[in-house]
Parts: sequence; C-alpha cells; structure tokens
Amino acid sequence: MQIQRIAAFSLDGAGGNPAGVVVTDALPSADEMQKIAAEVGYSETVFAAPQGGGYRVRYFAPQAEVAFCGHATIALGAALGAAHGAGTYQLALNDADISVEAFQSGTSWAARLSSPPTRQEPALDTLKADVLALFGWTEQDLDSALEIKLVEGGARHLLVPLRNHGLLRDMSYDFDEGAALMQAHSLVTINLVYRQDAETFFSRNAFAGHGVYEDPATGAAGAALAGYLRDSGRGETPFTIYQGQDMDMPSRLVVTPETGKGAPVRVEGETRQII
Repeated sequence: MQIQRIAAFSLDGAGGNPAGVVVTDALPSADEMQKIAAEVGYSETVFAAPQGGGYRVRYFAPQAEVAFCGHATIALGAALGAAHGAGTYQLALNDADISVEAFQSGTSWAARLSSPPTRQEPALDTLKADVLALFGWTEQDLDSALEIKLVEGGARHLLVPLRNHGLLRDMSYDFDEGAALMQAHSLVTINLVYRQDAETFFSRNAFAGHGVYEDPATGAAGAALAGYLRDSGRGETPFTIYQGQDMDMPSRLVVTPETGKGAPVRVEGETRQII
C-alpha cells in the first residue's frame, strides 16, 4: 500500500500541513486505517477508494477518526490531479458529499475544496471560561467585534477571536488539560484567530483532543470561520488565513464563502511533496 506524504496550504514552496494520502482500490478496515494514521503520525491521513463516479473518503488522526479534514482533502486533490489530471473530483464522506478541484500552480499541484455545509451555535459560558483559563487569557484579551462560538464546516471547532497578534504568537496550553476539554466538547480543534483586517486573518489551532499539540494549517476551521462571518453578517468576501508561522511551517489558506446561509465554503491552497 503506497502512502504519499503531501503538505497542503504551503507558502512559497515551504511549510504547509503534512497529510498522509492513501488512494487504493478498496478502503482498508477502520482498525487498519487507524493503525496506519498512527504510524504516519501526521495530524490526519486521508484514505480514498473509487466509488461510483468519484471516491469514498475517510480521515483518521493518530488517535481517532474525524468527519472532515480540509488540509488532507487538499492533499488528496493534489494526488488525484497528479495521477489523473486537472479537474473536479467528487468525494463521498461519512456525513456529506463534497468536491475537490485539482489544478496546477507553477510546477506544483494546488487544489480547491468545497466544504460540507456550515453552521454555528453559542458556546456555553462554562466552556468559554474553561478555554480562557486553559490559555491564561481573560475577556479583555478577546476581539469584542467577534464571538467565542461553536462553528462547523464539516468538523466541530471552537472559535476564539483575539484582540492582538501578540496573544496569538505567545499561545501555550497544557496538553492533557486541552485534550480533556476538547474531548469533553467533541471539538476537533480550538481555532484561535487574530483579524488584522477584513481580508487577512492569522490563526493557530490547538488539536490535543486528537493527539497533536497544534495543527499547522486547518482548512475545516477556515471553512467554519467563513461560514460564521457570512451568516452573522460580519463578512461575505474572500479572505486569506496565515497559519503555521509560529511553528516554522508557514501556511496560506484562501477562503471564499458561497452565497446563502449555511452554504459551503471554498478553501484553496498550494501543495508540496514531502520526500
């Protein structure tokens, strides 16, 4: 079984978020996919097999399956493009049907996914207090123009908007406490963001609930953020997310919300092969 290693959302040929990519005639058992994902050790490994006119797709983090993963979908798009050419590929996930478009960017492959539908819900006051305590922040450290919110775009995230970039750069938390908090609330990541302007966000994603301290580039969280901004009347135009700089894995995600409340979000990025 061939395991490709592709970094998605790379920036100027560097960085990006590594994903394992396995394209095979039939999906292995869930136990086997979980074992492979743990051995690969990346935040996610994506498995795909032909089904109908598209592909059946599942995503596994080192410790558990996840419903959707943006960067692994971008990596899969690049792998399919390299194998079969530029074009749009239909993907059947556990809970949604999505697509990914592969296209060439210079000498590399890039991809553009269309996410599952988006949604949001208020976060309980107890969860807000617990997450602020986890990172050592107070209400005064938050961006008052946005909200701590439970957001989804194929996976569940807690959005935490910060008032300045310094807070984001200095982020740290206790891994075990963070894992317990994320698992208790079924969070894939805690998405910490700083909004520089309407077109530029900086982000860090804590990922301890699935066995990784921090995710370098998180397409699903970007989709969920765009859905929240659009549906709450805080922004409907495309924007760019820069992530991973604080991990020496610089990443860039270009995010475009589609029209309509709860509609999917397009997320695109470049990729690089990992040798």
